[in-house]
Amino acid sequence: MQASPSADTGHPLPTRGALFASRCPSRQLFQHVTSLWAVLILVTLRDEGRLRFSDLRRRAEGVSEKMLAQTLQTLARDGLIERHARPVVPPHVEYTLTPLGQDIAAHVHALVDCVEGNLMRSLQAQTAS
Repeated sequence: MQASPSADTGHPLPTRGALFASRCPSRQLFQHVTSLWAVLILVTLRDEGRLRFSDLRRRAEGVSEKMLAQTLQTLARDGLIERHARPVVPPHVEYTLTPLGQDIAAHVHALVDCVEGNLMRSLQAQTAS
């Protein structure tokens, strides 16, 4: 893991992760990004832009309100999405990808495309074994 000094604390911050290193924070980010609900949120926001909570819930079939809220909070904390709240009644909250989120979502989308494109090959392999 490479490091550079932090302007805030003087402690070194990693400039690049090392996923195979057990103590590298990239593992936690990787886990957040590759959870099923995060994948669906990232790909949906990449494809459709700014969306409300209810729109995301409809697109991610099977996700509970609680799990969607937790996943959105995690992705926001990781700097991948932004929460836009308008001060109206009832509350109007929308979510968008940050530039970092757009970058990661493009790679996640490629993985989704690969999985969907190779589904039949995988199903055939499962049947054969």
